[in-house]
Amino acid sequence: MNLTYKLNNILFLDIETVPQEENWGNVSEEIKLLFEAKTKYQRKEEFTAEEFYEKAGIWAEFGKIICISVGYFVIIDNKKQLRVTSFYGDDEHQLLSDFKILLDNHFAKKTHILCAHNGKEFDFPFIARRMIVHQIELPKNLNLFGKKPWEVPHIDTLELWKFGDYKHYTSLKLLTSILGIPSPKDDIDGSEVSKVFYQEKNIERIVTYCEKDTIAVAQILLRFNNEPLLSKENIVSV
Repeated sequence: MNLTYKLNNILFLDIETVPQEENWGNVSEEIKLLFEAKTKYQRKEEFTAEEFYEKAGIWAEFGKIICISVGYFVIIDNKKQLRVTSFYGDDEHQLLSDFKILLDNHFAKKTHILCAHNGKEFDFPFIARRMIVHQIELPKNLNLFGKKPWEVPHIDTLELWKFGDYKHYTSLKLLTSILGIPSPKDDIDGSEVSKVFYQEKNIERIVTYCEKDTIAVAQILLRFNNEPLLSKENIVSV
């Protein structure tokens, strides 16, 4: 594709989300009614709102972020190194605040770009909406008000792969498979995150999964630009 972006100006990211409450019984009556109305089209007559609540994590109004993993390139001895770190836990306000500090202090220039798979439809708006809920001022690269499409500092690897075909959806798992990139879905997938978080209480497992997704997005962008993939030695947790 001959992408013109400098890799060290890109922050790769992925988020993991869960329903705000562990089970339907803990949801307030008002939110139950609002969730029922919001999901009526998706549920049709196949599921009740209660049965559908396990999917609540896909909506920022009914879900919350439990992990944001990020990756960024540095050059060490003329070799690319991807450094990966995560913000995670049950305190969503804290992890969003910490993520904002990273953006404000290190990725706030006009040349800086955020990159995710399906990020424009999910990750970026979800983060922005949850920040507003928590009364956290939006970082510059998430505040899109008044910006023209070409001024938005976001790359979406799903959008790049579509090549203008808006009917086409390709999962991260499928795209990594056909491009010869190690699969990030070798342990759990998105549908299992809520169970691992609430029932197993294993946030470390979720963080590992989220970081693998972030690494996969970086690898995909390298492949799109016909550059060599990173070896394990060049991927470092910080």
